[in-house]
Amino acid sequence: MYQDGLVTDDRRDFPGAGTDEELMRALYQEHAGPLLGFVLHLVGGDRQRAEDVVQETLVRAWRHADRLTAEEYGSLRPWLVTVARRIVIDGHRRSLTRPPETDPGPLELLPAEDELDRALRMMTITDALGALTPAHREVIVETYLRGRPVAEVAADLGIPEGTVKSRVFYALRSLRLALEERGVTS
Repeated sequence: MYQDGLVTDDRRDFPGAGTDEELMRALYQEHAGPLLGFVLHLVGGDRQRAEDVVQETLVRAWRHADRLTAEEYGSLRPWLVTVARRIVIDGHRRSLTRPPETDPGPLELLPAEDELDRALRMMTITDALGALTPAHREVIVETYLRGRPVAEVAADLGIPEGTVKSRVFYALRSLRLALEERGVTS
């Protein structure tokens, strides 16, 4: 503990420091003011941040009170100043590694693609395709959805190219009617 400029091992040696609360009160009364002035300078006048650093410094001193000896440190204030300076440096380094926080306001103004409309459109088209005959649905899927040429579809299905073209024509007409029944006009 700290007494008359010296750190001792026993809390009883610290004036009025019989309990943890008394120890913290004594540390605060003796060192908080000068430490706050030093830290305010380090953080560019940000009082809230300086108070947070002083608080963290005093908490660290309290946690390590049993290790702070008079032979090793002589006076507690230089140790507190060093700890406070390191806390400020660590905070600055942390802020550099983290991307800056931004206001989400401008993002809310950007138009976003409405996935709901796309999903509803796909459900309607799928439902309309289900209304087609299997032969018509097959040629629409192969030529339009898979993008295969008529000759290739005809060869795979084992039917003439003219039949594929005819089925595509009638399938599109039936699909248009099925979509109109479901409220799709364009």
